[in-house]
Amino acid sequence: MADFSYSFHNFEKNKHVRASLREVQISHKHAREVALAVRGMYLSKAREFLENVVKLKQPVAYRRYKNQVGHKSNLQGFPAGRFPVKTSKEFLRLLENLEANAEYKGMDLDRLKLIHVSAYPGVKIERFTPRAFGSNTAKNNTLVHVEIVGMEK
Repeated sequence: MADFSYSFHNFEKNKHVRASLREVQISHKHAREVALAVRGMYLSKAREFLENVVKLKQPVAYRRYKNQVGHKSNLQGFPAGRFPVKTSKEFLRLLENLEANAEYKGMDLDRLKLIHVSAYPGVKIERFTPRAFGSNTAKNNTLVHVEIVGMEK
């Protein structure tokens, strides 16, 4: 596997803890919106939020990719929202990894705040569907990189 670097550059080993998922098969648009939703939350609150999204109790506000997205009544500030269940499950898996890394470093999990959460597109998987008269149609799937950095506050 390739050696990846992080997009968070001011990392200090004794103050910060980080975790990442690389080349995950989730929507990069959903991942961006979930990353914006959990950025700035404490670890326990972020976990509770994502578990409610998986249970379809609390929607995620869609700020950029909001065309033809229905309005949700329990959103504040941004009316458009969805329940990205698959993406939320992957973020929960990433939060478990971050929690394990913080325990290893001896940090207090109740005071761990997510200061950097980013999701960006990675490698594209190209597929082709055969069509009539010898032609074909491309069906590309973009993999996603997700990074989380936490800090004790």
